[in-house]
Amino acid sequence: MSDLHLTVDRSRGRLGAQVAAELRRAVRDGRLTGGTRLPSSRALAHDLGVARGVIVSAYEQLVAEGFLLSRTGDGTRVAGSCAPADVAEPQERAGAECRAAETAGPYDLRPGVPDLSAFPRAAWLSALRHALAAMPHSEFAYPDPAGVAELREELAGYLGRVRAAVAAPGQIVITGGVAHGLSTVVRLLGGPLALEDPTSERQIPLLRATGVPLLPIPVDAEGMDVAALARSGARTALLTPAHQFPTGVVLSPARRAALLAWARETGGHVLEDDYDAEFRYDREPVGCLQGVAPDRVVLLGSVSKALAPALRLGWLVAPPALAAAAARHRVDTDLGSPAVDQHALAHLLASGRYDRHLRHMRRLYRSRRDALVEALAAHLPQARVEGVSAGLHLYVHLEGAEEGFFERASALGVTLQPTTPGALLLGYASQPPHRLAEAVRLLARAL
Repeated sequence: MSDLHLTVDRSRGRLGAQVAAELRRAVRDGRLTGGTRLPSSRALAHDLGVARGVIVSAYEQLVAEGFLLSRTGDGTRVAGSCAPADVAEPQERAGAECRAAETAGPYDLRPGVPDLSAFPRAAWLSALRHALAAMPHSEFAYPDPAGVAELREELAGYLGRVRAAVAAPGQIVITGGVAHGLSTVVRLLGGPLALEDPTSERQIPLLRATGVPLLPIPVDAEGMDVAALARSGARTALLTPAHQFPTGVVLSPARRAALLAWARETGGHVLEDDYDAEFRYDREPVGCLQGVAPDRVVLLGSVSKALAPALRLGWLVAPPALAAAAARHRVDTDLGSPAVDQHALAHLLASGRYDRHLRHMRRLYRSRRDALVEALAAHLPQARVEGVSAGLHLYVHLEGAEEGFFERASALGVTLQPTTPGALLLGYASQPPHRLAEAVRLLARAL
């Protein structure tokens, strides 16, 4: 199309790669600014005299890299940190995103945040419409405090298939995310509560608010030190065995066996935060602990990373008596989770759209992880990188990443989450590859 000034040389082959390169260059040069709508794949293919699949391939590649955004009903646009308010976004939402970007800095590498722009709006809207059309009038009364029956049934099948869980619908309680489920179960079981050390600092205030004593237990290359756990006197232990936060370590088979033996011998409980379990790249999935010992393990999960934190939809899978107690606790506190959203999630699971979305996000996040690892090798070759095979962040050992480093990085526009001295947590889910590479270059300057 002459308006875009794209040049394609058929003699060189790989037409899709050529189109992608031309568009990428136009974005970097500023000829295509954020929010600019691109022609449809059919129209651009006609203007360039190529097959439509060539343009579709180029667009998909640039969406994966973060140069373009594609939304149903709005076509394909050039990505921008703060697109104009009329780009399929309400004015107030665009303003909120701009303020968040200003607070975080242009290169936000904090862990725990998925790519919010990839939320499947069309699929979620379709699921909401289906829920509103299918729900009988009686479903608009106060919901079952344990959760909508349809969602618990779908989750039972999904968790059994994907996480090797032993999850009957009666063992599942729908929660307002993992944090809500965790707060509920800790209050019901009491303390002291053993925690991984290091762990997520974000959970500490929530856990302290329960009033139970917290006991830090060291984590090494195999996960939580179960011998130290046994000496602690705790009867409840909170772990992230599939992908430990922040180190990325997977709980070893020997430690898994020792942990479950500890729970059976003491009558204790393991709280299994299934953190980042959906996202693995270079290894086979690790089944959940709950599937091996459903009488001693409480499995906690949510859609916060797979879809979006704003949905506040999660679940706990517990032994029947504890699940019933959790449902009663909801009666006494908040009367349950929103029913319409639960029906929508149930439809998303039943239709297969949830699985398809996860497969797409795995491919997207893997490309971003690869870009971050390559950039670290190029600009910070002295760094030792861990937690590569799964999750949405890297755990990086870097000498010099101590006092003053984070302030210098922030001054250069890179926002980091402080962790143990000499280590970095680098989240890669929310940034496209070219921005990850630039962020690492800036970190090297800060060092």
